[in-house]
Amino acid sequence: MTTLDDRTLTEKGFEAVGTGRILLIACGALAREILDLKAANGWHHMDLTCLPAKLHLYPDKITEAVRAAVAKHRANYATIFVVYADCGTGGLLEVTCKEMGVEMIAGPHCYSFFEGNERFAKQSESEITAFYLTDFLVRQFEAFILKPMGLDRHPELRDMYFGNYEKLVYQAQTDDPELTEKARHAAETLGLAFERRLTGYGDLETTLKQL
Repeated sequence: MTTLDDRTLTEKGFEAVGTGRILLIACGALAREILDLKAANGWHHMDLTCLPAKLHLYPDKITEAVRAAVAKHRANYATIFVVYADCGTGGLLEVTCKEMGVEMIAGPHCYSFFEGNERFAKQSESEITAFYLTDFLVRQFEAFILKPMGLDRHPELRDMYFGNYEKLVYQAQTDDPELTEKARHAAETLGLAFERRLTGYGDLETTLKQL
């Protein structure tokens, strides 16, 4: 399996390699999960390219980045599938994918499809005070949460940002004790109660199995 460090996935993503007939264009935050699924299921007909995970800090840039990636690779693949949910694009990514004639994974964000979109929708009203982290975000907690919010320099701002939250929900894709402890520490740093859910890959796996 391809080995990539989280900094590369955050800053650069990575280019597609392989000779599959389907290309997955995904967020760098999903790279490890997709590569694990490819390896476990023998999905040799799929290649993967990832855009930088840091685009999630600038969701207005996601749609055009996906559009450019589709244009770049369209001639080389029979099918292109976008492994981004809406991800803060306000529906624009879905509209753009339809215009380009490519499909994308369903859901408002990865927290939803990891949990399972149907289940997440049912419990979302009772969890409006929950803050979610995935495996990737636990590993990149400082880069994606603390630094962008300035909490590494001004921890006194914590209550301003997180005062309306009650708990941190760690959606674990893998059963990793070290990541669990990091997630627990993240909850303590933010002053939130801690809950861990072993979601696995959720709708990500069931969706890709259909391709």
